[in-house]
Amino acid sequence: MTQTTVNLKKNIATPTNWKVWLGIAPFLLFAILFLFLPSLRLFTASFTDINGNFTFNNIIQLFSEPFIVEAYKLSIQISAVTALGGGILGFLLAYSVTVGGLPKPLRSILITFSGVASNFAGVPLAFAFVATLGRQGFITHILRDYLNINIYQAGFNLYSFLGLSLVYMYFQFPLMVLIMAPALDGLKREWREAAENLGASTTQYWLKVAMPVLLPSILGAMILLFGNAFGAYATAYALTGGRIGIVTIQIGAQIRGDVLYNPGLGYAMAIGMVVIMAISLAGYSWLQAKTERWLK
Repeated sequence: MTQTTVNLKKNIATPTNWKVWLGIAPFLLFAILFLFLPSLRLFTASFTDINGNFTFNNIIQLFSEPFIVEAYKLSIQISAVTALGGGILGFLLAYSVTVGGLPKPLRSILITFSGVASNFAGVPLAFAFVATLGRQGFITHILRDYLNINIYQAGFNLYSFLGLSLVYMYFQFPLMVLIMAPALDGLKREWREAAENLGASTTQYWLKVAMPVLLPSILGAMILLFGNAFGAYATAYALTGGRIGIVTIQIGAQIRGDVLYNPGLGYAMAIGMVVIMAISLAGYSWLQAKTERWLK
């Protein structure tokens, strides 16, 4: 064993790089205080009743209470619809500004807008849609007064499943643009040149080369959109006032103590959300790993 090897092992064995640990200490403290301890509290409180006694009843009600099952079903439906719609629209926009050949200034504008719009949610987003597409909204008035089109008489309702899905789409498709633009940029020009040299058409190149490479990234991004919509609360509550009983609103109703008051059941419903989100993120990570292997 050489002296260099001995010194290397000593450097590894001794904790001389304490400054490195000091640098990540704020992150570790933040993770413990705002992630691990709340998660632990969530888990323990889901097994207690109103009086603080241990019970399995909260977990059992997740599968037996019709309103809880319906809340999960409704949340999954809204998340799936907006993830699919936002994913398709976002992919087409990302394609237009990367591979499609749109002018670079338009790309900068779209990417900037996507960065802002993907974080525009909650009460401001709900108010913006009420002022635009509500019963007395700006666009509603224009359509009714100048084009003689009454969208509410035609069946549209901003405060319904369709309206809430439309509002969610506002921050879903920009997030898809931000995720897919780098993936589309990662397509190597050599792949297309090789396909063209072998006589492949543009359609054949996309179907047999580009899409198989991009498909894990597209599916992974849609899973991320699903999780993004599944955990939304403020937008839905501000828009509908709790009339649409998605799972996040039902959790708030249990914990706030309005008519329904069972914090333990609310915590148990949150644990169910954590499980669904964990499955979604695991699928996203697996698909992203497959994508990175191709785009290196």
